Amino acid sequence: MTIRPALLCAALACASLAGCSAGDPAAFPALMPTAQIEAEAAAELTPHPAPGLEARAASLRTRAAWLRTQN
Repeated sequence: MTIRPALLCAALACASLAGCSAGDPAAFPALMPTAQIEAEAAAELTPHPAPGLEARAASLRTRAAWLRTQN
């Protein structure tokens, strides 16, 4: 006896839908508003490192130029 792939897929789809539909809606936790999540994420962001890196690169270029004149 062979199981047809289409029949197997249909059975799996029905089983997964049945598992999702069971349960009491009151048992689920309240969802957090997306505005609050975005505000918390924005507060946790670190400042952009580019200005510090550009200053460091300029300092290294100056030092390299000075070292080239020492030879």
